[in-house]
Amino acid sequence: MAGFIPAIALLAGIAPAHADLKLCNRMSYVVEAAIGIDDKAATATRGWFRIDPAACRVVAQGTLTADRILLNARALSVYGSSPIPQNGGDTLCIAPDNFVIAAARQCRPGQTPAPFTQITPTPTDDGNLVAYLAEDSEYDDEQARLAGIQRLLVIAGYDAAPIDGVDGPKTQAALAAFLRARGLTPDIVQAPNFFAAMIEAVQSPSSTGLTWCNDTPHKIMAAVATDDGKAVTSRGWYRIEPGKCLHPDVTGQPKQIFSFAEAVDAENRAIRFKDRPLNWGGTTQLCTRENKFEISEQGDCGTRGLAPIGFAVVDMSSGGKTLRFAMP
Repeated sequence: MAGFIPAIALLAGIAPAHADLKLCNRMSYVVEAAIGIDDKAATATRGWFRIDPAACRVVAQGTLTADRILLNARALSVYGSSPIPQNGGDTLCIAPDNFVIAAARQCRPGQTPAPFTQITPTPTDDGNLVAYLAEDSEYDDEQARLAGIQRLLVIAGYDAAPIDGVDGPKTQAALAAFLRARGLTPDIVQAPNFFAAMIEAVQSPSSTGLTWCNDTPHKIMAAVATDDGKAVTSRGWYRIEPGKCLHPDVTGQPKQIFSFAEAVDAENRAIRFKDRPLNWGGTTQLCTRENKFEISEQGDCGTRGLAPIGFAVVDMSSGGKTLRFAMP
């Protein structure tokens, strides 16, 4: 993704006590969190808890007797491929959808290992415990909420950059245009479901910018490239769930846009259909890599340890283009 890459910063305090545990999100992303409870007898995990910017959520109620509490957090797929670094000292099992796993150190079918970070929550005045998810920018609640709105506006094709949590005429103009286009009234901005409304809009086809829509039963990983007249920059990977749409974050006024997408299984292995990879691309060879990437030099991909892939040119002459990925 363009811009800085956030890090999870958990404000440490004293050791866990007998109280509810609450996670608060001071990031500019809508996140999903999973917790791990490590006790002498076993280690259990539970997720996913969705938390909007500047919001909090109770993730464990009642007495906590665990030796350690651990956390894994991920951004929603609309933000692209893992904008939140995934690291931690423990590897525990998770599942794609809501889950409770009692023995989380030995993954079973349908479960995958993921890094968890130990956290030390801080006691609050009401006797509960709280841990904060934060970025390098160290937003307060108000800044995190505004930066979260700015980020989704940019993904939806509106010029609200830079994503800095600072209000101004540019952000207000982009927000007003978004509300008008969606037939929404200004009072929804303060409603508890505003981020849900923005996410829904970002995952719907748009008359402006590039939209990918996944009409297959498989997860799709996609990459975009832009030619600004000086260099071609390729960027990926964006995760598109079945039945969903996604707008890659294309900023500025590129002279040309390119697209590549591929269906993958639960282990991110390419799916084959009738002995051929199930993908959607073209003849323009651009550089990619297996993990998240942003590459501005497109020559000699192989000798630089990169993977050349055929991208398709996207016709943006009408101002907007929706690419629908369907089964052959």
